[in-house]
Amino acid sequence: MVNRNLIRGLDLKQEEWEEELAEAMGGTATEEIDWGGGELAVNKIIDGKILRIDNEFVLVDVGYKSEGIIPLSEWEEGEDPPEVGQHVKVLIEDVEDVFGRTEESRGMIALSKRKAEKIEAWLKVMETVHENDIVTGTVTRKIKGGLLVDIGVNVFLPASQVDIRRPADIGDYIGRTIQCIVLKIDDARRNIVVSRRALIETERAEKKAQLLSTLEVGQLRKGVVKNIAEFGAFVDLGGIDGLLHITDMSWGRIGHPSEMVSIDQEIEVQILHVDREKEKIALGLKQKSASPWETVEAKYPVGSAVRGTVVNVMSYGAFVKLEEGIEGLVHISEMSWTKRISHPNELVHIDDEIDVVVLNIDKNKQEISLGMKQTQANPWDKVAERYPPGTLVKGTVRNLTNYGAFIEIEEGIDGLLHVSDMSWTRKISHPSEVVEKGQTIECKVLSVDQQRRRIALGLKQLEEDPWATDIPSKYQPGQLVTGTVTKITNFGVFVGLENGLEGLLHISELADHKVENAEEIVKVGDQIEVKILRVDAGERKIGLSRKRVDWAEEEGGADGAAAPSASSSSGSSSTSSSELKGGVSGDSGPLIKG
Repeated sequence: MVNRNLIRGLDLKQEEWEEELAEAMGGTATEEIDWGGGELAVNKIIDGKILRIDNEFVLVDVGYKSEGIIPLSEWEEGEDPPEVGQHVKVLIEDVEDVFGRTEESRGMIALSKRKAEKIEAWLKVMETVHENDIVTGTVTRKIKGGLLVDIGVNVFLPASQVDIRRPADIGDYIGRTIQCIVLKIDDARRNIVVSRRALIETERAEKKAQLLSTLEVGQLRKGVVKNIAEFGAFVDLGGIDGLLHITDMSWGRIGHPSEMVSIDQEIEVQILHVDREKEKIALGLKQKSASPWETVEAKYPVGSAVRGTVVNVMSYGAFVKLEEGIEGLVHISEMSWTKRISHPNELVHIDDEIDVVVLNIDKNKQEISLGMKQTQANPWDKVAERYPPGTLVKGTVRNLTNYGAFIEIEEGIDGLLHVSDMSWTRKISHPSEVVEKGQTIECKVLSVDQQRRRIALGLKQLEEDPWATDIPSKYQPGQLVTGTVTKITNFGVFVGLENGLEGLLHISELADHKVENAEEIVKVGDQIEVKILRVDAGERKIGLSRKRVDWAEEEGGADGAAAPSASSSSGSSSTSSSELKGGVSGDSGPLIKG
């Protein structure tokens, strides 16, 4: 049966390879040949008898009134020479007079022994060869679109059917003896198309089916490496290819499969998985030896110190080889107790030999966690001993945040200077108002939390608290002072009395009349005279009044005892001293309750 799918894919058109075949037969088109019978005619094959042999021609009796001649050159070198009386098969090429018509000479018939032999060979082949038969022949010529193969007659082997993968130059096959399968026989035109590729594929399919039926997981098989890719190598097991993945080549680390195998190398592999439906086979090389992970827990117990080689450095850590096939990860957080590491290559590089401590082993996942810093003493273990509360320390401002500044008091040991511990009197909105990054300052240790690795530092604690000494004695109720408006709020005005010290002038104490908006009375930056109503050292607040500046002491009283009579005359309500509030923080509520 003709394989139509293969025929459609042939490279040469029907007419083209018919011309090539005709040329191979000496220029005689196959459909012009008379294959016997009938009377003497051109292209008819008949029997002849050799009558005479001269230097150029062989005279043959063909049973006609004129003899025929065959060129002596048709007997090829190595062939038995012609003999008088010998019978030969010949093809009539021309019945006209070969030497012209003269009175003395007779016309000669042009004969061909060679063409007759080829035609006879075709007859024999057509009787014995059928479609899908396997034939053997020698490649004789390269023609357009393919090769001519001599199987007794010349047959056509298209270029696409030479091999499974088309060769770079099909001319390399000239002179080789090959086997092919017959794809198509055209009886009318007496031509044959063959395929070596189809035969190879058929043989491979048979071998593949046979091999698949015998493969079992765990078997050891020999194969030849046919192709190498980034992810692994394809190994021919003798009819079917299996994939040897890069992860199954070695228990150790490899960068490319070519480090383990090479093309055409014969290797022994273990069958890991067989998918007979999809015809896929997974192979292993490392599985031929025991996994080093089987004894990893006994060989590298948690807490043990070992030495290894850095084989890879990533942004999150470094991989360290302990032995062939056993690697562990030193996470960046486990590299140093004190150093701030942006990238592991600040401490380690590939091929470095380092000491590590085994922190954890996950045998199932084949993972080991390692630590570098654990090979050294943790400086935080003695921080509380070296820096007890009250200790004066010097450090460098390393970082600023909204809530404070981090001060490095030694390499890797930071303390936090909170904004609330920067000044006794100033209202600090941001630490940059007091310190700057890189500045060296002196602080006092306030507390140490060794477990949480935190040290609290204070700057204001270097001096005595002025609210406990100077401020209560310097500012007395009833005292008139001059200050500068620093801030205006909806409930009053903050007045700066000296560096960092503020008092609150409540909106009810701005004027004798009712004030809706403090900015109608004062502006930020104005210098105004105010009277001190109250000093609360405990709450660190000072209450002020502007409207009472001109009040007589017996009218206003520092404690507000005479305020009701004065308030009633001015249309203002009185406020007892117990209701007075004051301080420097705007978010603590009004200093004076009106």
